[in-house]
Amino acid sequence: MNAHQDTLFPRTPRLDTSDVQQLRATLRDYFHATFSRYEQLFEVLTCDEAWTRKPITLRHPLIFYFGHTATFFVNKLLLAGLIGERLDPRLESMFAVGVDEMSWDDLNDANYAWPTVQAVRDYRNRVRETVDRVIREAPLTAPIHWSHPWWSIVMGIEHERIHLETSSVLIRQSRLDFVRTHPAWAPCRDAGEPPANTLAPVPAGRTVLGRRRDDPVYGWDNEYETREATVAGFEASRLLVSNREYLAFVDDDGYRNNAWWDDEGRGWRDFRLQTGIDHPEFWVRRSDGWHLRLMLEEVPMPWNWPVETNCHEARAFCRWKSAQTGRTVRLPTEDEWYRLYDAAGVAEVPAQSRADANLHLDHHASSCPVDRHAHGDFFDVVGNVWQWTETPIYPFAGFEVHPIYDDFSTPTFDARHNLIKGGSWISCGNEATRASRYAFRRHFFQHAGFRYVISDAPATAPNVYYESDRQLSEYAEFHFGDEYFGVPNFPKALADIAIEAMGERPARHALDLGCATGRASFELARHFERVTGVDFSARFINAGVHLAEQGEFRYTLVDEGELVSYKTRRLADLGLSAVRDRVAFMQGDACNLKSVLTGYDLILAANLIDRLYDPAAFLKAVHERLNVGGLLMIASPYTWLEEHTPRADWLGGYKKDGESWTTLDGLKAVLGTHFRMVSAPRDVPFVIRETRRKFQHTLSEVTVWERVR
Repeated sequence: MNAHQDTLFPRTPRLDTSDVQQLRATLRDYFHATFSRYEQLFEVLTCDEAWTRKPITLRHPLIFYFGHTATFFVNKLLLAGLIGERLDPRLESMFAVGVDEMSWDDLNDANYAWPTVQAVRDYRNRVRETVDRVIREAPLTAPIHWSHPWWSIVMGIEHERIHLETSSVLIRQSRLDFVRTHPAWAPCRDAGEPPANTLAPVPAGRTVLGRRRDDPVYGWDNEYETREATVAGFEASRLLVSNREYLAFVDDDGYRNNAWWDDEGRGWRDFRLQTGIDHPEFWVRRSDGWHLRLMLEEVPMPWNWPVETNCHEARAFCRWKSAQTGRTVRLPTEDEWYRLYDAAGVAEVPAQSRADANLHLDHHASSCPVDRHAHGDFFDVVGNVWQWTETPIYPFAGFEVHPIYDDFSTPTFDARHNLIKGGSWISCGNEATRASRYAFRRHFFQHAGFRYVISDAPATAPNVYYESDRQLSEYAEFHFGDEYFGVPNFPKALADIAIEAMGERPARHALDLGCATGRASFELARHFERVTGVDFSARFINAGVHLAEQGEFRYTLVDEGELVSYKTRRLADLGLSAVRDRVAFMQGDACNLKSVLTGYDLILAANLIDRLYDPAAFLKAVHERLNVGGLLMIASPYTWLEEHTPRADWLGGYKKDGESWTTLDGLKAVLGTHFRMVSAPRDVPFVIRETRRKFQHTLSEVTVWERVR
């Protein structure tokens, strides 16, 4: 382990114990160790500018990530019902979303007035106290499982461990004068020349991917269910590709030879060449030769350490290697990596002793020589650096999103995010387990490198292009699919009503709150100069984003049982192609919207208010988002359920002072201060298809309100 750490960094805990007090103590230790180690990472920053200047343009500054993991705890504990209110709504709006280069991430510096570092430290202290109190005092029954409220606590801890690693990459991409060395983050000091990389056979066999639902440790949604794969025999490089081995590709003008790059990779490569970069991200060319940027310092190139690349660079090297050897060289598939793991006899990280791998912060705060940790006939099957694969991440059959974190995996099921396997020196907790499945955009830099394989079998992957998330597919059909039983398309009908109600009012900017997959946003763009669609669910808005970018969206619909039909919906077929550029999507919480979402001429809240955890808070503040004279349009079937809204926070649907109090009564009471109703309520029907023979038919009451003060 790192010589400056006296104890092993705690492993992801077993959650199947029946001893409640022991489980509380284990989780409390796991939480505090993680929370403190994360804060210790940020001790390396030297000045205020290091916190607030972006390390790279497609990421937030580091102060965002310092606050983000704490806000995540608050958001998930609220959804799980373990706490009842926010700690700091302003900070929690600022720090909630924006971490994976999604097109709805708000990376515009003008929209952020970053707090002081001390203010974020104070906020983190309050979050620490809150989580600690929950662990000590909240009711607990053992064991903890997927649907247990305490799953949210473990989720928050494992989420922070992910950001421990990704933030270390951003620190590594920061200016060198923004960081300082630190005894808790000491790198390996062993460097030299690597042995020649050779191939070793991996025999054909079967391997099992995934995680059982009764697994005793925490897992993310994409890990659950299992898939058994038959893998043909192949050869794999015994070592990860070292800096020395990769240098031959660089010296052979590998970055300038188009033959080694596919179209996507060439586009990225051309951008890099325009900025004068023809080498890996962390290599530094100096007058005395190559150096390597570590997290906190720059050192003469350790040639026997693994090279760190993105997926494009790894693939280009493999094509070059194929030309050099006359054999088919490529990256392994996920299935092949698991077969290699099994054949090499790799085991999970031990609970009470160091890993036999540069993993889990057990050895160094950097990579180390590629021939240090043997696993059977191979080295570094796990640890040192992550290993790129040819496989885009996809869901296993039976995949389900977790109800309090529905956007961990689904935005990556787009064929653009490739799986990385094995973990790096800083991969901890869930990241270091066999079943973990993490994927990043192919141009993304991580502590990631690669090994290569030679196989006659093609690198195939399950189809990831048709969306199979059942709820999302139902909503995609609801928004963009066929009409059923003569009922007009609901989002279009709402947009038509809104446009008619606008009359001659200004039509500059509309906000579609609870936009789901985005049909109303596109329809409103026929009339408004700009439309912003906002939804709590990233997986829903991802469909709208995909339509705006690609013009079409594919998904499967359940017909009966396991039988499905395949659908492709195109904006052109709906007459909406011309408005694609006028629509933007963002992820957001309607009860705690970012301050930048203001100045609208219309706000549409469709089938939203009876799904909010605090609808009155939304309604009391919504006038601040709307221009005077602008319209607020609310549509809802008023289906109040305690699983969404605490009974005490329902707007209506109960007896008050002995009389029936409807939601419309509640709307009038809350909105009356700033709004007047401009027309009588009207019912608008909608139909949602569940299967070929099962449909939901519902009436939504529509009210239109004008802001008068």
